Amino acid sequence: MEKEEKEIGERLEAATTLLERTLNWLEERGAAATALTGEVERISATVESAAADRREAELAEKLAAAERELAELKAGAAQNALNPLRRTLPSATNEMLAKHGIGDGPVDVRTLDAALAGLSLEQRIAVKSQLLRAGSIA
Repeated sequence: MEKEEKEIGERLEAATTLLERTLNWLEERGAAATALTGEVERISATVESAAADRREAELAEKLAAAERELAELKAGAAQNALNPLRRTLPSATNEMLAKHGIGDGPVDVRTLDAALAGLSLEQRIAVKSQLLRAGSIA
């Protein structure tokens, strides 16, 4: 029986030694894995940071382009306000105004009223609305 107990003790001692080695190996591997995981996290954070910087630069460029376009549109609108597109009057209206000495360019309202005195109220309204649309009334 002593012999059996001695064999069991030796086997237990061998198993304990093996378990200690395995535990040490697992701890070393876990430490290495933790170190590698930390490295991977730093690398991915760097990549994400670079992507965010690139996206930010793209958005800044788009914003600058939109601001330039807005400035151009405002300048174009101001130019159009100073120099409106040519709007023409019907030939009958031009002829009637020419007979009364009213030519191209802005028309004085008093002169226009005197020229339109012979027309009916509806005709005067029609002529004045045409002149307004054409931008000829001062």
